[in-house]
Amino acid sequence: MVDSWVNSAERIGADLHLELAGPGGRRAALIGALREAVRSGRLAPGTRLPPYRSLAADLGVARNTVADAYAELVAEGWLTARQGSGTRVADRAQPLRRTERTPGRTPLRARGPRHDLRQGTPDASAFPRAAWLASYRRALQQAPNEVFGPGDPAGRRELREALAEYLARARGVRTEPERIVVCSGFAHGLRLLFGPAGGGVLRGPLAVEAYGLDFHRELLTAAGVRTVPLPLDADGARVERLVRERAVLLTPAHQFPTGGPLHASRRAAVIDWARARGGVIVEDDYDGEFRYDRKPVGALQGLDPERVIYIGSVSKSLSPALRLGWMVLPERYLDGVLAAKGEREAWASVLDQLSLADLIASGAYDRHVRRMRQRYRGRRDRLVEALTAQAPHVEVTGVAAGLHAVLRLPPGTERAALKAAVWQGVALDGLAAFRHPATDRATDMPTEDGLVVGYATPPEHAYAAALDALCQVLPPPDTRRGPASG
Repeated sequence: MVDSWVNSAERIGADLHLELAGPGGRRAALIGALREAVRSGRLAPGTRLPPYRSLAADLGVARNTVADAYAELVAEGWLTARQGSGTRVADRAQPLRRTERTPGRTPLRARGPRHDLRQGTPDASAFPRAAWLASYRRALQQAPNEVFGPGDPAGRRELREALAEYLARARGVRTEPERIVVCSGFAHGLRLLFGPAGGGVLRGPLAVEAYGLDFHRELLTAAGVRTVPLPLDADGARVERLVRERAVLLTPAHQFPTGGPLHASRRAAVIDWARARGGVIVEDDYDGEFRYDRKPVGALQGLDPERVIYIGSVSKSLSPALRLGWMVLPERYLDGVLAAKGEREAWASVLDQLSLADLIASGAYDRHVRRMRQRYRGRRDRLVEALTAQAPHVEVTGVAAGLHAVLRLPPGTERAALKAAVWQGVALDGLAAFRHPATDRATDMPTEDGLVVGYATPPEHAYAAALDALCQVLPPPDTRRGPASG
């Protein structure tokens, strides 16, 4: 006996497929089918089930059969039933994870992450919904008809004009709208410059900082670009080690992930190198707006706009979900990048571009950045205070700016700390994950152990618990120093 119910969408808002099969009658079959749907995750916690009469009619069973099945599953804790709210899947009825064991086998000991302290994302709850909606409405109302045709690969003029003004004022960038090309973020910018679509706008070898995003290195490697690591110290990348490379990728405002700006003398030195070699500097200004302890460090691009390709985005200031970024280009690269983008805009929504332009022009973007700067500074301060109170032996660096900090650990303890983090339900990154694989043989930079802790992502109500859990995973002050973990 196999019956299916596939279409009560008009009553519960989603399609669902149940098979009533097996011995024991339809009541037992319905209970088993619903229990399995919850256990497997097909019915998520909070999902509202159809009324008795609707499900009975769809399945061709008696109304009391459905009522009895719901009642039993409520008694077992799979479902909840409240007057006026209907019958729903219980919040505690978690689906079976692929890593969990079946009965009779050793259960999984470590739990999934409860606290997200990974770097790279802003506080999603702080997105300025009202301001964005107001800008979107104005942009939509004022948009000329041609907005709804094929987009210009350079990006909307309205956004490029707003960016030229904002970047000059807030980041010290020297440009004009004609030098700006809209993209979908930093990774897209790299693809346009180095990828097959770029047709060789830039070629390797490319010097990069010894610590950086592995995703960017993998993207470059896939494009056939060889990357050469530059060692780092307290003053940033050691640009005097540039030799035969014709391009270098830097995070000069706030080195990622170790923290700290590129020293003024090295800023001047790398510009001199680019002029002497005919080279170019690719500047990743990923979180330049968020500096807490002194005035913001301006963009390197301001020292020589013809030797620096400046790339920024809203991934930290607003949300990575918007997929909006920009490239400020020397004139000699403009045609190549536009050719790489193609004849039509295929990446960034034109309406989103117009909305961002309005957000900037109205002043709402500046207000949001100032508000978030204050919030993240408070988050940073709470992190430092928690570590001072609970783990004073751990050195915290890179906290003058950005959305993350680096916790320096004794040699040989990083892996153990990451394993402990899994047990505590804390998701975070180890410093080793960002180290260029050729650093050991290409530089004399020693290996360091540490944790990269993002303090922007956890919701405010869970932040204190996340900090307590973080402190529990750190090695004690009497940890013996062993060999570096690599």
